[in-house]
Amino acid sequence: MTDAQDTAADSSLRTTGGAPPDDGGSSVTEAPIPLLEPREGIPPVIADEAALAEVIAQFTAGSGPVAVDAERASGYRYGQRAYLVQLRREGAGSALIDPVACPDLSGLGEALSGVEWVLHAATQDLPCLREIGMLPSRLFDTELAGRLAGFPRVGLGAMVESVLGFVLEKGHSAVDWSTRPLPEPWLRYAALDVELLVDLRDALEKELDRQGKLEWAQQEFDAIAAAPPAEPRKDPWRRTSGMHKVRRRRQLGVVRELWQTRDRIAQKRDVSPGKVLSDAAIVEASLAMPANTHALAALNGFGHRMGRRQLEQWQAAVDRAKALSEAQLPAPGQPVTGPPPPRAWADKDPAAAARLSAARAAVSALAEQLNMPQENLITPDTVRRVCWEPPKSVDAESVAEALAGYGARAWQVEQVTPVLVAALSA
Repeated sequence: MTDAQDTAADSSLRTTGGAPPDDGGSSVTEAPIPLLEPREGIPPVIADEAALAEVIAQFTAGSGPVAVDAERASGYRYGQRAYLVQLRREGAGSALIDPVACPDLSGLGEALSGVEWVLHAATQDLPCLREIGMLPSRLFDTELAGRLAGFPRVGLGAMVESVLGFVLEKGHSAVDWSTRPLPEPWLRYAALDVELLVDLRDALEKELDRQGKLEWAQQEFDAIAAAPPAEPRKDPWRRTSGMHKVRRRRQLGVVRELWQTRDRIAQKRDVSPGKVLSDAAIVEASLAMPANTHALAALNGFGHRMGRRQLEQWQAAVDRAKALSEAQLPAPGQPVTGPPPPRAWADKDPAAAARLSAARAAVSALAEQLNMPQENLITPDTVRRVCWEPPKSVDAESVAEALAGYGARAWQVEQVTPVLVAALSA
Protein backbone atom coordinates (compact mmCIF):
# COMPACT_ATOMS: atom_id res chain seq x y z
CA MET A 1 0.00 0.00 0.00
CA THR A 2 1.33 3.43 -0.97
CA ASP A 3 1.47 6.47 1.32
CA ALA A 4 -1.50 7.86 -0.63
CA GLN A 5 -3.49 4.71 -0.01
CA ASP A 6 -2.63 4.88 3.70
CA THR A 7 -3.82 8.49 3.86
CA ALA A 8 -7.01 7.79 1.94
CA ALA A 9 -7.80 4.90 4.26
CA ASP A 10 -7.20 6.91 7.44
CA SER A 11 -9.39 10.02 7.41
CA SER A 12 -8.18 10.90 10.90
CA LEU A 13 -4.90 12.08 9.37
CA ARG A 14 -6.64 14.98 7.63
CA THR A 15 -5.82 18.39 9.02
CA THR A 16 -7.84 21.59 9.19
CA GLY A 17 -7.32 24.15 6.45
CA GLY A 18 -5.44 22.26 3.76
CA ALA A 19 -7.15 18.90 3.49
CA PRO A 20 -10.17 17.71 1.54
CA PRO A 21 -13.13 17.65 3.93
CA ASP A 22 -14.76 14.32 4.68
CA ASP A 23 -18.34 15.58 4.46
CA GLY A 24 -18.08 17.74 1.33
CA GLY A 25 -18.19 20.94 3.37
CA SER A 26 -15.47 23.41 4.25
CA SER A 27 -12.39 22.08 6.01
CA VAL A 28 -11.94 25.50 7.63
CA THR A 29 -13.58 25.61 11.05
CA GLU A 30 -14.09 29.40 11.27
CA ALA A 31 -16.66 31.27 9.17
CA PRO A 32 -15.13 32.18 5.79
CA ILE A 33 -13.99 35.79 5.37
CA PRO A 34 -15.21 37.76 2.30
CA LEU A 35 -12.26 38.96 0.22
CA LEU A 36 -13.38 42.39 -0.96
CA GLU A 37 -10.25 44.27 -2.08
CA PRO A 38 -6.80 43.36 -3.44
CA ARG A 39 -4.03 43.97 -0.92
CA GLU A 40 -2.53 46.87 -2.88
CA GLY A 41 -5.81 48.02 -4.40
CA ILE A 42 -6.93 47.53 -8.00
CA PRO A 43 -3.87 47.89 -10.27
CA PRO A 44 -4.13 50.08 -13.38
CA VAL A 45 -4.78 48.26 -16.65
CA ILE A 46 -1.60 48.01 -18.71
CA ALA A 47 -2.47 49.19 -22.20
CA ASP A 48 0.76 50.51 -23.80
CA GLU A 49 4.28 49.28 -24.43
CA ALA A 50 5.97 51.59 -21.92
CA ALA A 51 3.77 50.41 -19.06
CA LEU A 52 4.22 46.80 -20.21
CA ALA A 53 8.01 47.20 -20.08
CA GLU A 54 7.72 48.35 -16.46
CA VAL A 55 5.61 45.33 -15.57
CA ILE A 56 8.11 43.00 -17.23
CA ALA A 57 10.91 44.54 -15.18
CA GLN A 58 8.90 44.25 -11.94
CA PHE A 59 7.97 40.62 -12.51
CA THR A 60 11.50 39.73 -13.55
CA ALA A 61 12.75 41.13 -10.25
CA GLY A 62 10.05 39.33 -8.27
CA SER A 63 10.55 36.02 -6.50
CA GLY A 64 8.81 32.69 -6.29
CA PRO A 65 5.95 31.37 -8.42
CA VAL A 66 3.78 33.68 -10.51
CA ALA A 67 -0.02 33.46 -10.42
CA VAL A 68 -1.53 33.75 -13.91
CA ASP A 69 -5.13 33.99 -15.11
CA ALA A 70 -6.88 35.07 -18.29
CA GLU A 71 -10.40 36.27 -19.04
CA ARG A 72 -12.12 35.45 -22.33
CA ALA A 73 -15.41 36.58 -23.84
CA SER A 74 -16.99 33.18 -24.41
CA GLY A 75 -20.55 33.52 -25.60
CA TYR A 76 -19.94 37.07 -26.82
CA ARG A 77 -17.01 36.98 -29.26
CA TYR A 78 -15.78 34.58 -31.93
CA GLY A 79 -13.02 32.29 -30.74
CA GLN A 80 -11.35 32.02 -27.35
CA ARG A 81 -8.86 34.90 -27.33
CA ALA A 82 -7.80 36.55 -24.09
CA TYR A 83 -9.24 39.97 -23.26
CA LEU A 84 -7.50 40.43 -19.91
CA VAL A 85 -4.44 38.80 -18.36
CA GLN A 86 -3.89 38.90 -14.60
CA LEU A 87 -0.60 38.16 -12.82
CA ARG A 88 0.71 38.32 -9.29
CA ARG A 89 4.18 37.57 -7.90
CA GLU A 90 5.94 38.17 -4.61
CA GLY A 91 7.89 41.43 -4.85
CA ALA A 92 6.00 42.56 -7.96
CA GLY A 93 2.41 42.75 -6.74
CA SER A 94 -0.48 42.29 -9.15
CA ALA A 95 -0.82 43.38 -12.77
CA LEU A 96 -3.76 43.58 -15.15
CA ILE A 97 -2.77 43.60 -18.83
CA ASP A 98 -5.00 44.40 -21.81
CA PRO A 99 -3.92 41.96 -24.58
CA VAL A 100 -6.01 43.86 -27.12
CA ALA A 101 -3.85 46.97 -26.64
CA CYS A 102 -0.72 44.84 -26.05
CA PRO A 103 -1.21 41.80 -28.28
CA ASP A 104 2.37 40.55 -28.06
CA LEU A 105 3.27 39.44 -24.53
CA SER A 106 6.17 37.23 -25.60
CA GLY A 107 8.59 39.56 -23.77
CA LEU A 108 6.72 38.90 -20.54
CA GLY A 109 6.59 35.20 -21.32
CA GLU A 110 10.35 35.12 -21.85
CA ALA A 111 10.97 37.06 -18.63
CA LEU A 112 9.01 34.42 -16.72
CA SER A 113 10.66 31.48 -18.48
CA GLY A 114 11.78 28.93 -15.93
CA VAL A 115 9.48 30.41 -13.27
CA GLU A 116 6.67 28.18 -12.03
CA TRP A 117 3.29 29.49 -13.21
CA VAL A 118 0.29 28.88 -10.96
CA LEU A 119 -2.99 28.55 -12.85
CA HIS A 120 -6.43 27.22 -11.98
CA ALA A 121 -7.68 24.79 -14.67
CA ALA A 122 -4.59 25.46 -16.77
CA THR A 123 -5.80 23.71 -19.92
CA GLN A 124 -8.60 26.30 -20.26
CA ASP A 125 -6.24 29.30 -20.26
CA LEU A 126 -3.11 27.96 -21.95
CA PRO A 127 -4.46 28.11 -25.56
CA CYS A 128 -5.35 31.83 -25.34
CA LEU A 129 -2.10 32.59 -23.49
CA ARG A 130 -0.14 30.78 -26.20
CA GLU A 131 -1.74 33.04 -28.83
CA ILE A 132 -0.22 36.14 -27.17
CA GLY A 133 3.23 34.64 -26.63
CA MET A 134 2.93 33.33 -23.09
CA LEU A 135 3.63 29.69 -22.35
CA PRO A 136 5.03 28.23 -19.12
CA SER A 137 7.89 25.76 -18.94
CA ARG A 138 6.76 24.80 -15.42
CA LEU A 139 3.33 25.04 -13.87
CA PHE A 140 1.18 24.17 -10.89
CA ASP A 141 -2.53 23.66 -11.60
CA THR A 142 -4.55 24.28 -8.44
CA GLU A 143 -7.72 22.73 -9.87
CA LEU A 144 -5.96 19.51 -10.86
CA ALA A 145 -4.15 19.48 -7.52
CA GLY A 146 -7.53 19.65 -5.80
CA ARG A 147 -8.80 16.71 -7.84
CA LEU A 148 -5.77 14.58 -7.01
CA ALA A 149 -6.06 15.51 -3.34
CA GLY A 150 -9.68 14.40 -3.26
CA PHE A 151 -11.53 17.71 -2.81
CA PRO A 152 -15.22 17.30 -3.67
CA ARG A 153 -15.47 20.81 -5.22
CA VAL A 154 -12.54 22.17 -7.21
CA GLY A 155 -13.76 25.51 -8.57
CA LEU A 156 -11.46 28.37 -7.59
CA GLY A 157 -13.99 29.93 -5.22
CA ALA A 158 -14.74 26.62 -3.51
CA MET A 159 -11.04 25.81 -3.16
CA VAL A 160 -10.09 29.22 -1.74
CA GLU A 161 -12.94 28.96 0.74
CA SER A 162 -12.33 25.39 1.89
CA VAL A 163 -8.52 25.61 1.98
CA LEU A 164 -7.80 29.24 2.92
CA GLY A 165 -11.05 30.38 4.53
CA PHE A 166 -11.80 33.30 2.19
CA VAL A 167 -14.81 33.93 -0.02
CA LEU A 168 -14.17 35.19 -3.55
CA GLU A 169 -16.90 37.09 -5.36
CA LYS A 170 -17.75 35.20 -8.57
CA GLY A 171 -20.47 37.48 -9.95
CA HIS A 172 -18.49 38.59 -13.03
CA SER A 173 -17.21 35.27 -14.34
CA ALA A 174 -19.52 35.23 -17.38
CA VAL A 175 -19.46 38.90 -18.40
CA ASP A 176 -18.32 40.23 -21.78
CA TRP A 177 -14.60 40.81 -21.13
CA SER A 178 -14.19 42.42 -24.56
CA THR A 179 -16.01 45.49 -23.14
CA ARG A 180 -13.85 48.63 -23.11
CA PRO A 181 -13.27 50.30 -20.79
CA LEU A 182 -13.66 47.46 -18.29
CA PRO A 183 -15.81 48.51 -15.30
CA GLU A 184 -14.03 48.82 -11.95
CA PRO A 185 -16.03 46.00 -10.28
CA TRP A 186 -14.89 43.62 -13.03
CA LEU A 187 -11.26 44.69 -12.58
CA ARG A 188 -11.54 44.15 -8.83
CA TYR A 189 -12.92 40.66 -9.46
CA ALA A 190 -10.10 39.92 -11.93
CA ALA A 191 -7.38 41.09 -9.53
CA LEU A 192 -8.83 39.02 -6.69
CA ASP A 193 -8.70 35.89 -8.86
CA VAL A 194 -4.89 35.89 -8.59
CA GLU A 195 -4.70 37.43 -5.11
CA LEU A 196 -4.53 34.11 -3.24
CA LEU A 197 -3.54 31.73 -6.02
CA VAL A 198 0.04 31.24 -4.79
CA ASP A 199 -1.21 30.84 -1.21
CA LEU A 200 -3.59 28.15 -2.47
CA ARG A 201 -0.76 26.50 -4.36
CA ASP A 202 1.41 26.35 -1.24
CA ALA A 203 -1.36 24.81 0.87
CA LEU A 204 -2.18 22.23 -1.80
CA GLU A 205 1.47 21.30 -2.20
CA LYS A 206 1.63 20.51 1.51
CA GLU A 207 -1.57 18.48 1.30
CA LEU A 208 -0.40 16.51 -1.73
CA ASP A 209 2.92 15.85 -0.03
CA ARG A 210 1.10 14.66 3.09
CA GLN A 211 -0.97 12.25 1.00
CA GLY A 212 2.07 10.96 -0.90
CA LYS A 213 0.74 12.38 -4.17
CA LEU A 214 3.05 15.34 -4.82
CA GLU A 215 5.20 13.47 -7.34
CA TRP A 216 2.05 12.29 -9.09
CA ALA A 217 0.81 15.86 -9.38
CA GLN A 218 4.15 17.07 -10.71
CA GLN A 219 4.05 14.45 -13.46
CA GLU A 220 0.60 15.71 -14.42
CA PHE A 221 1.74 19.34 -14.42
CA ASP A 222 4.80 18.50 -16.53
CA ALA A 223 2.60 16.70 -19.06
CA ILE A 224 0.31 19.74 -19.38
CA ALA A 225 3.26 22.11 -19.82
CA ALA A 226 4.85 19.87 -22.48
CA ALA A 227 1.65 19.16 -24.43
CA PRO A 228 1.59 20.53 -28.00
CA PRO A 229 -1.30 22.70 -29.21
CA ALA A 230 -4.48 20.74 -29.84
CA GLU A 231 -5.10 19.67 -33.43
CA PRO A 232 -8.03 21.43 -35.14
CA ARG A 233 -11.19 19.42 -34.65
CA LYS A 234 -12.28 17.45 -37.71
CA ASP A 235 -15.82 18.23 -38.89
CA PRO A 236 -16.61 20.59 -36.00
CA TRP A 237 -20.14 21.02 -37.38
CA ARG A 238 -20.90 17.51 -36.11
CA ARG A 239 -20.84 18.89 -32.56
CA THR A 240 -23.99 20.94 -33.21
CA SER A 241 -26.26 20.44 -30.22
CA GLY A 242 -29.22 18.22 -31.09
CA MET A 243 -27.43 16.35 -33.88
CA HIS A 244 -28.78 13.03 -32.59
CA LYS A 245 -32.13 13.95 -34.17
CA VAL A 246 -30.59 14.23 -37.64
CA ARG A 247 -30.55 10.84 -39.40
CA ARG A 248 -30.47 11.31 -43.16
CA ARG A 249 -27.40 12.30 -45.13
CA ARG A 250 -29.23 15.11 -46.95
CA GLN A 251 -30.27 16.55 -43.60
CA LEU A 252 -26.67 16.26 -42.41
CA GLY A 253 -25.68 18.23 -45.48
CA VAL A 254 -28.06 21.01 -44.44
CA VAL A 255 -26.54 21.09 -40.94
CA ARG A 256 -23.07 21.36 -42.44
CA GLU A 257 -24.00 24.15 -44.85
CA LEU A 258 -25.83 26.18 -42.21
CA TRP A 259 -23.05 25.65 -39.64
CA GLN A 260 -20.32 26.71 -42.07
CA THR A 261 -22.32 29.76 -43.21
CA ARG A 262 -22.92 30.75 -39.60
CA ASP A 263 -19.23 30.29 -38.78
CA ARG A 264 -18.11 32.56 -41.64
CA ILE A 265 -20.55 35.28 -40.55
CA ALA A 266 -19.59 34.98 -36.88
CA GLN A 267 -15.89 35.18 -37.67
CA LYS A 268 -16.38 38.20 -39.91
CA ARG A 269 -18.48 40.00 -37.29
CA ASP A 270 -16.35 38.73 -34.37
CA VAL A 271 -19.35 37.50 -32.42
CA SER A 272 -20.19 34.16 -30.86
CA PRO A 273 -21.75 31.84 -33.49
CA GLY A 274 -24.71 31.26 -31.17
CA LYS A 275 -25.57 34.96 -31.46
CA VAL A 276 -25.79 34.61 -35.25
CA LEU A 277 -27.99 31.50 -35.32
CA SER A 278 -28.75 28.94 -32.63
CA ASP A 279 -27.89 25.25 -32.87
CA ALA A 280 -31.57 24.48 -32.33
CA ALA A 281 -32.49 26.54 -35.40
CA ILE A 282 -29.90 24.72 -37.52
CA VAL A 283 -31.26 21.33 -36.51
CA GLU A 284 -34.88 22.44 -37.04
CA ALA A 285 -34.09 23.63 -40.57
CA SER A 286 -32.27 20.38 -41.37
CA LEU A 287 -35.29 18.32 -40.30
CA ALA A 288 -37.86 20.52 -42.05
CA MET A 289 -35.90 21.03 -45.31
CA PRO A 290 -37.86 24.26 -46.09
CA ALA A 291 -38.64 24.90 -49.73
CA ASN A 292 -38.40 28.70 -49.54
CA THR A 293 -37.85 31.65 -47.20
CA HIS A 294 -41.53 31.73 -46.30
CA ALA A 295 -41.37 28.15 -45.00
CA LEU A 296 -38.05 28.89 -43.31
CA ALA A 297 -39.46 31.92 -41.49
CA ALA A 298 -42.15 29.70 -39.94
CA LEU A 299 -39.50 27.62 -38.12
CA ASN A 300 -38.32 28.30 -34.57
CA GLY A 301 -35.17 30.41 -34.64
CA PHE A 302 -36.04 32.10 -37.95
CA GLY A 303 -38.90 34.23 -36.65
CA HIS A 304 -40.22 37.71 -37.28
CA ARG A 305 -37.09 39.46 -36.00
CA MET A 306 -35.03 38.05 -38.87
CA GLY A 307 -34.92 40.26 -41.96
CA ARG A 308 -35.46 39.14 -45.54
CA ARG A 309 -31.76 39.34 -46.35
CA GLN A 310 -30.86 37.06 -43.44
CA LEU A 311 -33.58 34.59 -44.36
CA GLU A 312 -32.29 34.52 -47.92
CA GLN A 313 -28.74 33.70 -46.85
CA TRP A 314 -29.94 30.80 -44.67
CA GLN A 315 -32.28 29.51 -47.36
CA ALA A 316 -29.40 29.65 -49.83
CA ALA A 317 -27.41 27.38 -47.52
CA VAL A 318 -30.33 24.94 -47.36
CA ASP A 319 -30.64 25.02 -51.16
CA ARG A 320 -26.90 24.34 -51.59
CA ALA A 321 -27.25 21.22 -49.46
CA LYS A 322 -30.27 20.11 -51.48
CA ALA A 323 -28.27 20.46 -54.69
CA LEU A 324 -25.35 18.28 -53.56
CA SER A 325 -24.81 14.95 -55.26
CA GLU A 326 -24.99 11.77 -53.19
CA ALA A 327 -21.19 11.53 -53.27
CA GLN A 328 -20.87 15.06 -51.85
CA LEU A 329 -23.12 14.41 -48.87
CA PRO A 330 -21.49 13.80 -45.48
CA ALA A 331 -21.33 10.28 -44.11
CA PRO A 332 -23.80 9.43 -41.33
CA GLY A 333 -21.01 9.29 -38.76
CA GLN A 334 -17.33 9.97 -38.41
CA PRO A 335 -14.92 7.07 -38.95
CA VAL A 336 -14.44 5.37 -35.61
CA THR A 337 -10.88 5.04 -34.38
CA GLY A 338 -10.23 2.64 -31.57
CA PRO A 339 -12.80 0.47 -29.83
CA PRO A 340 -16.53 0.61 -30.64
CA PRO A 341 -18.93 2.16 -28.13
CA PRO A 342 -19.03 0.03 -24.95
CA ARG A 343 -22.76 -0.64 -25.38
CA ALA A 344 -21.92 -2.67 -28.50
CA TRP A 345 -19.24 -4.81 -26.87
CA ALA A 346 -21.56 -7.53 -25.56
CA ASP A 347 -22.66 -8.34 -29.12
CA LYS A 348 -19.32 -7.83 -30.87
CA ASP A 349 -17.01 -9.44 -28.30
CA PRO A 350 -18.54 -10.78 -25.07
CA ALA A 351 -15.10 -11.61 -23.65
CA ALA A 352 -13.97 -8.00 -24.14
CA ALA A 353 -17.19 -6.79 -22.51
CA ALA A 354 -16.44 -8.97 -19.48
CA ARG A 355 -12.89 -7.61 -19.32
CA LEU A 356 -14.16 -4.04 -19.46
CA SER A 357 -16.70 -4.65 -16.71
CA ALA A 358 -14.04 -6.15 -14.44
CA ALA A 359 -11.53 -3.38 -15.26
CA ARG A 360 -14.03 -0.59 -14.62
CA ALA A 361 -14.96 -2.04 -11.24
CA ALA A 362 -11.30 -2.45 -10.27
CA VAL A 363 -10.33 1.07 -11.37
CA SER A 364 -13.36 2.52 -9.57
CA ALA A 365 -12.41 0.74 -6.34
CA LEU A 366 -8.81 1.91 -6.59
CA ALA A 367 -9.86 5.50 -7.30
CA GLU A 368 -12.08 5.45 -4.24
CA GLN A 369 -9.23 4.03 -2.17
CA LEU A 370 -6.90 6.77 -3.41
CA ASN A 371 -9.61 9.42 -2.91
CA MET A 372 -9.59 10.89 -6.42
CA PRO A 373 -11.84 10.89 -9.50
CA GLN A 374 -11.50 7.83 -11.74
CA GLU A 375 -10.71 9.95 -14.81
CA ASN A 376 -7.68 11.43 -13.03
CA LEU A 377 -6.42 8.01 -12.01
CA ILE A 378 -6.59 6.79 -15.63
CA THR A 379 -8.65 7.99 -18.59
CA PRO A 380 -11.69 5.84 -19.46
CA ASP A 381 -10.53 5.75 -23.08
CA THR A 382 -7.22 4.16 -22.06
CA VAL A 383 -9.05 1.48 -20.06
CA ARG A 384 -11.33 0.74 -23.02
CA ARG A 385 -8.44 0.42 -25.46
CA VAL A 386 -6.47 -1.94 -23.23
CA CYS A 387 -9.57 -4.08 -22.62
CA TRP A 388 -10.55 -4.20 -26.30
CA GLU A 389 -7.09 -5.22 -27.45
CA PRO A 390 -5.20 -6.57 -24.43
CA PRO A 391 -1.56 -7.67 -24.75
CA LYS A 392 -1.16 -11.21 -26.10
CA SER A 393 0.53 -12.19 -22.88
CA VAL A 394 -1.11 -10.45 -19.93
CA ASP A 395 1.46 -9.61 -17.29
CA ALA A 396 2.67 -6.54 -15.41
CA GLU A 397 5.29 -5.66 -18.01
CA SER A 398 3.00 -5.91 -21.05
CA VAL A 399 0.11 -4.06 -19.43
CA ALA A 400 2.43 -1.31 -18.20
CA GLU A 401 3.84 -0.96 -21.70
CA ALA A 402 0.33 -0.73 -23.17
CA LEU A 403 -0.72 1.95 -20.68
CA ALA A 404 2.41 4.00 -21.35
CA GLY A 405 1.79 3.67 -25.08
CA TYR A 406 -1.60 5.33 -24.64
CA GLY A 407 -0.02 8.25 -22.78
CA ALA A 408 -0.48 7.22 -19.14
CA ARG A 409 1.98 8.89 -16.78
CA ALA A 410 4.46 6.80 -14.80
CA TRP A 411 2.51 7.15 -11.56
CA GLN A 412 -0.69 6.05 -13.28
CA VAL A 413 1.05 3.03 -14.78
CA GLU A 414 2.40 2.09 -11.36
CA GLN A 415 -0.98 2.36 -9.64
CA VAL A 416 -3.26 0.91 -12.32
CA THR A 417 -1.17 -1.94 -13.75
CA PRO A 418 -1.76 -4.43 -10.88
CA VAL A 419 -5.57 -4.04 -10.93
CA LEU A 420 -5.74 -4.21 -14.73
CA VAL A 421 -3.58 -7.34 -14.83
CA ALA A 422 -5.99 -8.98 -12.39
CA ALA A 423 -9.06 -7.81 -14.34
CA LEU A 424 -7.68 -8.90 -17.73
CA SER A 425 -6.56 -12.24 -16.39
CA ALA A 426 -9.97 -12.95 -14.85
